[in-house]
Amino acid sequence: MRIATLLPSATEIVAALGCDGQLVGISHSCNYPEQLARLPRLTSTRVPFTQSSEAIDTFVRGHLVNQDALYDLHTERLADLAPDIVVSQALCDVCAVATGDVIRAIESLPSKPLLVDLNPNTLDDVFDDIRRVASALGANQSGDDLVASLRRRFDAVCDKTATIPSRDRPRVAFLEWLAPPFNGGHWNPQLVQAAGGIDLLGAHGKPSTTQSWEGIAERDPDVLFVACCGFRIERAMDDFSQLQNNDVWRNLTAVKTGNVYLTDGNAYFSSPGPRLIDGLEILAHALHPSVHADLHPGMLRQP
Repeated sequence: MRIATLLPSATEIVAALGCDGQLVGISHSCNYPEQLARLPRLTSTRVPFTQSSEAIDTFVRGHLVNQDALYDLHTERLADLAPDIVVSQALCDVCAVATGDVIRAIESLPSKPLLVDLNPNTLDDVFDDIRRVASALGANQSGDDLVASLRRRFDAVCDKTATIPSRDRPRVAFLEWLAPPFNGGHWNPQLVQAAGGIDLLGAHGKPSTTQSWEGIAERDPDVLFVACCGFRIERAMDDFSQLQNNDVWRNLTAVKTGNVYLTDGNAYFSSPGPRLIDGLEILAHALHPSVHADLHPGMLRQP
């Protein structure tokens, strides 16, 4: 079976199922597992990721208003690879090639590969998508085993969190973008709750939305947890230097008390795959290090 994946979470799911040897092509943004970097890239981006976050936001908003594509699918390369299965997504046109473009490309291929379109909004949806991919690959048992393992880790965090009194659960502003600020949406409010926090900005299963620093200041969170969508820690750190001249930012309680945490949003929070559970463990350690002392402390940074 020949598999093509058009977004990072799909590649991670296929690899976690033990089927990475059947991958023939991946997206431009797939970077995990690292050994798959040799595979042909089936997509490219028009988003100017080397520019500032403000410039990226302006570019993306303009393209969405005009219904212009943010990503290109290399149909000829896809045809040459002749996949049996293509795994894509229908969740977010900002994150990967639009579903309509994928459907048109697949319909043009002589081989007519099966399309597995992922559309998760909650953690349970992510687990269901893992099983759907596993079923399409003929790896049902591997899918069940993987989901069971992830659920055990999720439950282990929740069991520890259950011992934390309500009065000791911090009010959290989870941010997936800083300029302008966006709250973390979809599955991230669920992760905040499971980790022992109270999400001030997001709602379970709902998309992220643009916030303002003034609005965040009105809620005055105890903790700011930053996991920039599509960014590693090093790139996200660039945005923090721009915030030092922001009086609203500097006067937030979380900033004044040093309760600001930064992690790799690209790896652990914005991509709906198996590493979301790593993200939960990172978040739990940040919020309650004495309760979750053994969980991923090296993956956090306080800017």
